[in-house]
Amino acid sequence: MIDENRVEAGALPAAGVPAEVALAEVRQLRGVDRPTHGGRLFAYVYDPAVPGLDDLAAAAHRESAHVNGLDPTAFPSLLAMENALVGAAGRVLGAGPGTTAPDVVGSVTSGGTESLILAVKTARDAHPEITAPRIVVPSSAHAAFAKAAHYLRVALDVVPVSPETLRPDPAVMAAAIRPETVLVACSAPSYAHGVVDPVAQIAAAAAEAGVRCHVDACFGGWTLPYLRRLGEPVPAFDFAVPGVTSISVDLHKYAYAPKGVSVLLHRDAAMRAPQYFAYADWPGYTMINPVIASTRSGGPIAAAYATVRHLGDDGYLRLAAVTRDAVAGLADAVRAVDGLRLMAEPESTVVCFTATEGGPDLFVLVDELTSRGWHTQPQLSYAGLPASVHLTVTAAVAPRVAEFGPDLAEAVAAARAAGPVRLPAELGAMVGALTPDALTPEMVVGLAAGLGLGGDPDAGPLPERMALVNTLLDAAPSALRERLLVEFVSLLQRPTWAPS
Repeated sequence: MIDENRVEAGALPAAGVPAEVALAEVRQLRGVDRPTHGGRLFAYVYDPAVPGLDDLAAAAHRESAHVNGLDPTAFPSLLAMENALVGAAGRVLGAGPGTTAPDVVGSVTSGGTESLILAVKTARDAHPEITAPRIVVPSSAHAAFAKAAHYLRVALDVVPVSPETLRPDPAVMAAAIRPETVLVACSAPSYAHGVVDPVAQIAAAAAEAGVRCHVDACFGGWTLPYLRRLGEPVPAFDFAVPGVTSISVDLHKYAYAPKGVSVLLHRDAAMRAPQYFAYADWPGYTMINPVIASTRSGGPIAAAYATVRHLGDDGYLRLAAVTRDAVAGLADAVRAVDGLRLMAEPESTVVCFTATEGGPDLFVLVDELTSRGWHTQPQLSYAGLPASVHLTVTAAVAPRVAEFGPDLAEAVAAARAAGPVRLPAELGAMVGALTPDALTPEMVVGLAAGLGLGGDPDAGPLPERMALVNTLLDAAPSALRERLLVEFVSLLQRPTWAPS
């Protein structure tokens, strides 16, 4: 068996190890990860707490892990499952026979970022005559739009959101549309705060200008329709809204499929056509891809198919009800604590809160919650919006809600007693004066060591408490934040070498 205290460096030993040893190593490495089940992790993973669902998804994944999505004529099983998932997503989002969007088509992607990149790529390529294309997004739009713009050389026009409503003004969105604009985007809901943008008005403005409108429903597209059926006042955002030309929804979020599976839907096949890439001018096989990847494992798609089939419409309605009640309970817990306030009244599956004047240091509070077994997501201040704490709520959280309130109150008291994090004067001065271009590798290494990032192999790559790191990043302008994070992550991502 493996050494209980360490995993052998390097993945390529001189002689292969037994299967049980390799698996034990994986399990040992997983032991330091955040818990993916149990309702105490409020970001990154989506747990419905349905007995047997993990085993079903793993078995389905195993059946199709070696199936290749490169050629649907060779593996028609994968084509059939993809078409079924697209149809299911379309049905949830107001499309299909008997609706005002009967001709919706789509593609299965590896995740929300790929779906958004493809939505931008499709809109750009639909207008080859526009040599300098642009897209309009609210500042609360997912960062994947910025990534798409960067990758695809499309200009990004960002419209600020109201500090009160956390939504963009539709009139300002409309005014941002130019002759070079190929896409206008909005969120349902925004990830950071969980509020739904005014999709109907934004889509109407885009349609009037002859521009496509994409709704990023990656985060909430599989829950908002069910919440509406449960009587919640969910605003119109799907294909029932005139002017909405495409929607993305992640199945590895609230459809509770394993990662990574997303669906990108277009109102009709003509709108989807520019999404494809085909190439025949070489001596090999003719390449034709609807998505970014060529080779794709059928495992995630089969796992998603089995998950959606098993849970069914009634199962998702039940899970949405459980999640809604959990959101209400967590929001009540926040309201009950002096020094905290909700950033917005919850209208989806997000509880987001910040500190009131004189309240606790949020980054210290996050560490205090972590020490009590609650793993939340701190969000840095931005353009007049305060730093906040984000809770992604899933059905697995429901049994834990009663525990959260007392722990939150205790964590706030501990954070108040500890007081706010103060950056050393020289560090604060450096952050205030430093530009990204002036940041040298030596400065990064010294700064990382001072923050406890990756300096001690025995202690792990990150310090137990992150308040100082988050305070530093919060004090830095956005461009410097980006550069610092790139350099910090680069220090963490280094190869491990086996002895030669």
